[in-house]
Amino acid sequence: MRVVFMGTPDFAVPTLERLVKSDHDVISVVTRPDAQRGRGRKLQPPEVKVAAEVHGLEVFQPESLKDEDFQGALRQLKPDLFVVVAFLILPKSLLAIPKHGSINLHPSLLPRYRGAAPINWAVINGESETGISTFLLQPRVDAGDILIQKRVPVGENETAGELHERLKVDGADVVVETVDRFAEGSLSPKSQDDREATPAPKLTKETARVDWSKSAAEIRNLIRGTNPFPGAFTEWKNGILKLHSASLTDCTGTAGQVLSADPKSGLVVATGEGALRLDTVQPQGKKAMDGAALVLGYNVDVGDQLS
Repeated sequence: MRVVFMGTPDFAVPTLERLVKSDHDVISVVTRPDAQRGRGRKLQPPEVKVAAEVHGLEVFQPESLKDEDFQGALRQLKPDLFVVVAFLILPKSLLAIPKHGSINLHPSLLPRYRGAAPINWAVINGESETGISTFLLQPRVDAGDILIQKRVPVGENETAGELHERLKVDGADVVVETVDRFAEGSLSPKSQDDREATPAPKLTKETARVDWSKSAAEIRNLIRGTNPFPGAFTEWKNGILKLHSASLTDCTGTAGQVLSADPKSGLVVATGEGALRLDTVQPQGKKAMDGAALVLGYNVDVGDQLS
């Protein structure tokens, strides 16, 4: 099939690579414009553009997906299918271009976790299983008919970042299978039940703020689900303290209060139910360190309050 691939971040790159190696013809790639990133705010290309240029593929970077010249150029390519991974919402005029429609990869078992951050919310909510869905694009976000789904277990200690790395590879395989079966005509699209839909909105800084009145398990899941971005955090006497990893312990006490501050065994903080040992933390403006190093270097005392 003649495929136009659309995507931007590193999550989309494995799918592009697998499509290039498949029997299908990737005729062009659409991605976002180069943007200023990093500490130096230098203009950098999207990861998908870098991968596409390695393979000598034509790359479009429109400022607007509604641009008439851009849409005209795509029409001239006469694509059979758009394959979309981690990209923008496509306007109706763009969806009308490919002969057989557009498919999207979403890292959840739709209709669960519709939205911008499905991987994070699956971990934050303590799911033991999530998955991958390919579906037909339509104007409503993440609501099109399901094509293929694959269930994926979530590790007990797995972070959102680690799950992201697994799903981007598994997702590439599912997309290629979807395109293969699309070409064969062997797919049976299944409509989503909106009554079973759950949201996965974009994470904000406040999403990652620890509420110590919650249970230790809930807070630990928040830490896992916001790692590496935006990063769970709490406030303490020295400012902001980021929490990178933590483990459950049986201690009890006033929520947010330091129960143990030992230079060998580290830092234990009470929650609304149970307690957490803060395994890896990061004081504001400093590098990450283990809890014992924080106790040694920052004068942490039993009874100190985190908020």
